[in-house]
Order: sequence, then C-alpha cells, then structure tokens
Amino acid sequence: MDTLSSIASTLRARRKYLGLTQRDAAELAEVSVRFVHDCESGKATVQLDRLHALAGALGLTLTLTLRQPARNETEGSG
Repeated sequence: MDTLSSIASTLRARRKYLGLTQRDAAELAEVSVRFVHDCESGKATVQLDRLHALAGALGLTLTLTLRQPARNETEGSG
C-alpha cells in the first residue's frame, strides 16, 4: 500500500470508528466536506496544514519523514 492510500484508509477508518460522517469530521477540523472526501480518496494535492487539522480532529497524529535518497536513486540524474 502506498503512502497516500495508507493515509486515506487510516483517516476513513478512524472517522467511521468515531461514528462521524464526512460532514462531522469537516466541521471538527474546520475544513470542507470536499477536502475530507479528497483525503479519504487519496488525492495527491491535499494541503498538509489542512490534512494535519483533519488528523488532529480525528485524534490522530500526522508525522512526516524526509529522507535523503539512497545513492543508487540519484545516479543518472545529472
């Protein structure tokens, strides 16, 4: 499962576990229902600050990890 699919399924599962509709979650996070839908669909263009707000409203912690690419991932790039 890729990262976006993992985030999407985690948000959707947590929202349903809490017994919330997408509208309920949107109101708690102060984002639009469409944004909640996009997050739960794994849309790649969501804004991180709003994603962080949604995760927090659902009692989740959003953690991002940046890493240097492995040496073989950068070969041939220039």
